[in-house]
Amino acid sequence: MTPDELGDTLARLVWENFTDFIAEGDAEVSLGHLGVPTEDGVPVAHAAEEALIFLMWAHTRGTQLAFVGRAPEGLLRQGLDSMHRAIFEDMEGNGTPRSQLPFFEQRVGARYHEYHQAAAGGDHLLGQAVVRHLCGDDDPHDELGTAVTLRAVAVANPLKDFLDEVDLVAA
Repeated sequence: MTPDELGDTLARLVWENFTDFIAEGDAEVSLGHLGVPTEDGVPVAHAAEEALIFLMWAHTRGTQLAFVGRAPEGLLRQGLDSMHRAIFEDMEGNGTPRSQLPFFEQRVGARYHEYHQAAAGGDHLLGQAVVRHLCGDDDPHDELGTAVTLRAVAVANPLKDFLDEVDLVAA
């Protein structure tokens, strides 16, 4: 798979997981019940963006771990950059003003750094970091933190299994 093919595939997986994450009908417990601000069962814009950022991070991290020692760093970076470009293009195509994308990209970078640091301290710290941004407060939302951690595992395991079968090659 080329880096661009990897990026397109990852972007599609991020969007599929995002849809699953916010779909009320598929959830065992509603996001509103867990403390995520919603309107008519749909996360408010900020919470939805934070969920998207978290899922982007989870796919990025899972991809990095899957390719450790198997792919040249440059090719992996190209693939991840391609994923991010595809997601930003999709956002623009669905109504996000182009002028807002640089601000969103800055927020993505800040969250990635925070989530990486939190993950190094364990799943609970990662879950709590994500929840702070999803809910927009510092109140402990242990049930949501656990749900977020389970979502990260649910994303990472199949992604790793899929990527274990992929060889990354130059275009």
